Amino acid sequence: MNIYVIMKRTFDTEEKIMIENGNIKSNGVEFIINPYDEYAIEEAIALKEKHGGEVTVLTFGEEEAEKELRTALAMGADKAVLIDSESLEDIDQFSTATILSTYLKDKEADIILAGNVAVDGGSGQVGPRVAEILGIPQVTSITNLEIDGRKAIIVHDVEGDEETIEVSLPVLVTTQQGLNEPRYPSLPGIMKAKKKPLETLELDDLDIEEDDIEAKTVKIDRFLPPRKQQGKVLEGELNNQVQELVSLLKSEAKVI
Repeated sequence: MNIYVIMKRTFDTEEKIMIENGNIKSNGVEFIINPYDEYAIEEAIALKEKHGGEVTVLTFGEEEAEKELRTALAMGADKAVLIDSESLEDIDQFSTATILSTYLKDKEADIILAGNVAVDGGSGQVGPRVAEILGIPQVTSITNLEIDGRKAIIVHDVEGDEETIEVSLPVLVTTQQGLNEPRYPSLPGIMKAKKKPLETLELDDLDIEEDDIEAKTVKIDRFLPPRKQQGKVLEGELNNQVQELVSLLKSEAKVI
């Protein structure tokens, strides 16, 4: 099988987000593979182990993303590709999906996996946009995946329920928690990863003009939510608590 995984480098989920002049401060911050993309990488490796083939991990980002790509290689992926974003200032989901799909359009992928959402932007748009541009089926938020010949049997999460979908290959799926348990890179895997191919491409290598990937959205502002006030514990008789609660909802919370 020819398997591709779309990966994103994101802030470590333990990091404290700081904003300065409308921009997120990244100095000294630890980065990781987007946690939802780890499920995609694990599922891709499991598919390769069961059906044979090759796993290529693909990301669009800055040079520093090589570290996370090497981690994916250490987990068991065979190849990695970094499309360098250094030359671009304003990009959005449209830009990213257009660039990734341009790379993928002639790769004859049997299956493309991506995380359901990224923990930074949280839009969940890139995977579905790539599938739409490539003109292939897509199934989002999957919790189980089986390949039978040239078809995939997929369990798709539907707001607390689930449905089973059968679709022909090639297909793009987005992964979420519950699909699998991502493996940790082993020491032999880390050593092998150093020798596995990691290709870096520029936009010129893909024959992409900057005008063709101009962002469709404009950032107006970025800010942290207001700090929540300390909660209150109501005491006394139940009737008195209810009266006090109603009073607080009117005078402080101003919701009634």
